[in-house]
Amino acid sequence: MTAAQGTVFIVDDDDGFRDSLALMLRLKGFTVEQFASAESFLAGFAPRGPSCLLVDVHMTGMSGLELQAELKRRGHALPVIVITAYGDVATARGALKAGAVDFLEKPLDEESLGRIVAMALDMDVARRESAELHADVEARLARLTEREREVLDLVAAGRHNREIAAALGISARTVEVYKARMMEKMRVTRLPDLIRLILHHRNAQEN
Repeated sequence: MTAAQGTVFIVDDDDGFRDSLALMLRLKGFTVEQFASAESFLAGFAPRGPSCLLVDVHMTGMSGLELQAELKRRGHALPVIVITAYGDVATARGALKAGAVDFLEKPLDEESLGRIVAMALDMDVARRESAELHADVEARLARLTEREREVLDLVAAGRHNREIAAALGISARTVEVYKARMMEKMRVTRLPDLIRLILHHRNAQEN
């Protein structure tokens, strides 16, 4: 999937600017949906495929930064690009600290905007792929018995068969049996692949 196949949500209460921005992005191949307020966006937003949000800071009703915070509160990891005609350092810092991809001042540079939107969509594609892998690994781990999980944890910690056998009070041969069953359920054929999978999964959990 290319970034241009994702959806760009524009939230801005300036009708003329919103229409102009939407046209600019559509000419670059992006799919665009427009909203005149943060409230109308929240009422109609339903996460589907990869997407990102372009939102103005200063709007009637809920502000862009308030919308950013509300999306985070609801558990939506939608990449956010904040735009404003009245930028200041404190507002920019607040938006970026809250996780915004970028903070842009009007008038927008067309080439920079296209590049940043594509980057935001790529970020959402990567996030979704990571979430799918995380869920898949969780499903594989759920199939392991308690002893197989113990063997997995020790293998991931870099322990050799004899060390695992001593730690669990079983023979090295039995460790091999558990390891074979565990690797089959985890759908890997090589120990380095297993360790890489588990370390990536744990890092994703921590982040």
